[in-house]
Order: sequence, then structure tokens, then C-alpha cells
Amino acid sequence: MEGKKIESTRMTPEVYLGPEGVIKFWGRSISEDSKGFFEEVNIWIDKYLKSPAEVTTVEFGLEYFNSASAKQLILILKKLSLLSEKQKKLIVKWFYEEGDEDILEKGEYFSSVLNHSFKFIKIT
Repeated sequence: MEGKKIESTRMTPEVYLGPEGVIKFWGRSISEDSKGFFEEVNIWIDKYLKSPAEVTTVEFGLEYFNSASAKQLILILKKLSLLSEKQKKLIVKWFYEEGDEDILEKGEYFSSVLNHSFKFIKIT
């Protein structure tokens, strides 16, 4: 399986999809067509889940995202939570800037909705 990198724009995050088990979302996600933007990400993840790495690490370094993006990100994480059914490990790292309580709280909300602990990492 090949990796994929999607470059960031003013409206969309940089996305890295690595077959070695590293998935990254960095930047901002405020596209009005979040479903369209994340479609190729979902296609890649569906293929990845057929033969995943022993450990999958997902990193979120988002400075801002809208509610449409939040919905898509939760759906992606729900898919990835299926890794436990294959006895694989999922690690979610949530990066937030010091003082950005809004992004931290969104990460805590995602963690509670998915019933999966996240590693919260403060960027100073």
C-alpha cells in the first residue's frame, strides 16, 4: 500500500497517510465541502484497515476546524477504532498550543465521544 500526502491550503489541512501506521492532520480545516475533502482520506483508510500496522498513530495538530470537519474527523476516528477488533493498537496524539483551551476541549470531547484515551501534547 502506498502512502499519500495532501498539501495544505488556506481552507484545508495538510494530511499525511502512511502505510507504516502514521496518520497526520495539521493546519486548519474550514472547507465548506469537508465531506468532499475527506473523501480520499476515507478511501485510503478503508484500504489501510484491510492490512494495518501493529500500531497506528494519529496526530492532530489543528489550529482550527469547523463543525463539518469535526464530523468527518470523528467518523475517521470511529473507523480507526475498529483496529482493536484486529488486536491492533491505536494511539491518538492531540497537539494544542499553550493557552488554546478551545482546541484542547475539542480534543477532550472527541476522546470522550469515542471512549478512547488521547495523548494531549501542549505546544509552547
